[in-house]
Amino acid sequence: MTDSKAMLLHYLQASRDAMVGKVDGLSEYDARRPLTPTGTNLLGLVMHLAGVEMGYFGATFDRPVADPPHWLVDGTWDTDPMVDMLAGADESREDIVGLYRRAWVHADATVAALALDAVGHVAHWEPPRDEVTLHHVLVHVIAETARHAGQADIIREDLDGVAGLRAPGDNMPTDDATWWSAHVARVEAAAREA
Repeated sequence: MTDSKAMLLHYLQASRDAMVGKVDGLSEYDARRPLTPTGTNLLGLVMHLAGVEMGYFGATFDRPVADPPHWLVDGTWDTDPMVDMLAGADESREDIVGLYRRAWVHADATVAALALDAVGHVAHWEPPRDEVTLHHVLVHVIAETARHAGQADIIREDLDGVAGLRAPGDNMPTDDATWWSAHVARVEAAAREA
């Protein structure tokens, strides 16, 4: 594997790990309940990212996933555009995280097998942007995963106060509630003054 591939995979894996960490320690209800007006939920984000990786590193490069979820057909969603964001009652957190981890294995195998300039085609993108390279897809998936990990961080903080990129709180300045209260008060005061 080239140094460029290793670096790209490092950043992708960091965002993957952050995403999975956001569902740790939550009840099944809290892991899947809608917390935005559009129904965004933590397990739904994990499901979505599993589909993203299976599609972009699968069908895009003619490397289909052996056992895709029922809602992923030929590397794209079925007729319901939000099906990948709905963690069903019969799908456990372990099932969904397991699906995501299987997507990682498949994606990493695609990255290992192909050159960064290998050409693929994204079926749901309009020509001429539908022709992509593995490098382009890696950057696209890193950006999408990081964006959703950021959403998950905010949702988790709203749920139970756990914040941070990696394991709960390990990259935050402190876990002292009094300090955070004072900080929020400073932010509020600045907002009102502005």
